[in-house]
Amino acid sequence: MTPFAWMLLLAASTRGELADEDCQIPAGEWRYVEVQLHQEPASVSASYEVRSGPGRVRLALMRREDLERLRDDLPHGHLAETPLGKSGQLTDAFRRRGDYAVVLDNRDGTSATTVHLRVWLEFGGRRDPEVTELAPGRQFVVVAVSLAVFFGIVTYSSRRLWRAVKR
Repeated sequence: MTPFAWMLLLAASTRGELADEDCQIPAGEWRYVEVQLHQEPASVSASYEVRSGPGRVRLALMRREDLERLRDDLPHGHLAETPLGKSGQLTDAFRRRGDYAVVLDNRDGTSATTVHLRVWLEFGGRRDPEVTELAPGRQFVVVAVSLAVFFGIVTYSSRRLWRAVKR
């Protein structure tokens, strides 16, 4: 391959590391890493591993608004979340620009925990198609038309077979 082709291949998917560090999380607390996507959509990946302490933590990916609600001890949502454990990983593809956060949660813990956290972004590369769903009215129409066509074919075929058997 020519050097130019190699450069194009490498430029097609770029990876940016946001965090690769050890975090000390006191019992009942949480820490976060900001993820700002203002230029182009990307896929965010994060992994963690408990280095010291008996604690089990949770890793969550959430929008900035949900982080503010978490900060105010209000009900909040998340885009992806790992179960409580000593290690875990999550990946999610963002389709919209905006501000997000990767949160290490030790609120269920009874002692401080040291966790190694890695967060990285992948720009470009393979893009997953956006999954959509038909409106309930259209779903009904699709099912009704499909059933009508199916029973029409079955009726037509059975009549033809019945006539052939009678002869």
